[in-house]
Amino acid sequence: MKYNFEIKEKAIVKERPRYNPKTKRIYTPTKTASFEEKVKWAFKAKYNVKTELSTRPFKAKIIAVFEPAASLSKKKKEELLFKIDYTKKPDADNIAKIVLDSLNGLAYKDDSQVSALLVLKDYGTENKVIVELEEI
Repeated sequence: MKYNFEIKEKAIVKERPRYNPKTKRIYTPTKTASFEEKVKWAFKAKYNVKTELSTRPFKAKIIAVFEPAASLSKKKKEELLFKIDYTKKPDADNIAKIVLDSLNGLAYKDDSQVSALLVLKDYGTENKVIVELEEI
């Protein structure tokens, strides 16, 4: 089984669960929950998976594409588009966490099945996240 899809949003990191002392409940921050829903929607829009979930291992490739800052000159933006040196936040491992956690119960039973992972951060013309999953 092989899955390829895009999330047309800027990649964010998974925030820690929060505690509300008034209600005495733990909740997921809105920003995190919203991005996780966008990942799920992007997957479901391309794949209508109604079969038994795989328990085999997967390899994953996640490419987070970021637009250069609007304040940069046109020349500097063009230079950045041909380099793979995006070293700003968010961290690559945190991008992978939110994407892989979002796909639990959709592409696989649990993200612990991902045994090979490659995460790339790059500049591009639009903010997006490209996900490639393949059963090993």
